[in-house]
Amino acid sequence: MNKNVSFKKESLMFKIVARKEMAEGTVILNEIEAPLIAKKALPGQFVILKANEDGERIPLTIANADSEKGLITVIYMVVGKSTALFKTLKEGDYYQDVIGPLGKATHLEKVGKVVCVGGGTGVAVLYPITKGLKEKGNNVTSIIGARNKNLLILEDYMKAVSDDLHVCTDDGSYGHHGFVTDVLKQILDKEQISLCVAIGPVPMMKFVSKITEEYGVKTIVSLNPIMIDGTGMCGGCRVTVGGETKFACVDGPEFDGHKVNYDELTNRLTAYCEEEQECACKRGDSL
Repeated sequence: MNKNVSFKKESLMFKIVARKEMAEGTVILNEIEAPLIAKKALPGQFVILKANEDGERIPLTIANADSEKGLITVIYMVVGKSTALFKTLKEGDYYQDVIGPLGKATHLEKVGKVVCVGGGTGVAVLYPITKGLKEKGNNVTSIIGARNKNLLILEDYMKAVSDDLHVCTDDGSYGHHGFVTDVLKQILDKEQISLCVAIGPVPMMKFVSKITEEYGVKTIVSLNPIMIDGTGMCGGCRVTVGGETKFACVDGPEFDGHKVNYDELTNRLTAYCEEEQECACKRGDSL
């Protein structure tokens, strides 16, 4: 290295410039300095983050990208050792690595009436896609849900980019008492929908896809299998779509919801869970 070139260690890292705890402190929003990523990031893409030398590589979808400020926003739920380590990072701290943008961007076009369905922290993934569909001139109805009112996130954000917003809670503490699929079926019974985008727990995406298939509505889902390198080399994120093996990191993360093998995906997500009955993957808490 040229001895005349000097730099600080922090110049090679990614600073957290804003931090917010949501959903009873279990969901964390971070705005991170990453100007090169922010300049190129598109709705539907993701980054891989690493807290420090001892941390694991964690893929998270980019919830927002501000190219002018050079910031990206990620939202994650604390469900294990690595995300617990993420939570210890405060405003002014740094991620050692942020790699991206990765994955294929969402194909955005004007198709008419669109329904966007989000569950749990999947709403963070859904938001930039909903915003993009609205900006293309679509009429957007959004349905978001959580187990209870305190676990709902980004309601105001989703309302701002939707023509109509429905909120659901499993326990009835806020909005519709029941599942997002209840409201979706009511909408499909009344209106002609051109596209459905569903992002959230695997069981939610599975049942949304089953319902929309009955109505002949094209459906896009975003998958979150186990991922290691994010470039298609390791094969850890393989999923079966339409009977073919796909890699979520390079072929996705979005796929035709009517063709995904959800049972296989669920089994892969829980492969390393010690207590299956308490598994966050099965509950749908994890992005």
